[in-house]
Amino acid sequence: MSHEVYPQPTRELARRRRELAPETLEAFRRFSQQVFADGALPAKTKQLIAVAVAHVTQCPYCIRSHSRLARQAGASPEEVMEAIWVAAEMRAGAAYAHALLALDALEEPGP
Repeated sequence: MSHEVYPQPTRELARRRRELAPETLEAFRRFSQQVFADGALPAKTKQLIAVAVAHVTQCPYCIRSHSRLARQAGASPEEVMEAIWVAAEMRAGAAYAHALLALDALEEPGP
């Protein structure tokens, strides 16, 4: 057994995941295909959104796969990096905005 936080994906692990819930896995695959298909937003834009979200959720598997998929959909390295910067700003902006909660709590009377 590996002691890594994020084990390398292997065929054995993928097989085990599939065996444990094959119908759910197939439903997820169909859902994913539909979500990332061209629609009101083109596939490239959807992949750039996925890159940004993957950085906010900090999923290394998603970062790697959606960065590659964005590239395959025609995104340039500059577009991928801009998407990452948008994610960083949103993450930092949330901390800044939530400071209001702390400031409000400081105004409440103590126990």
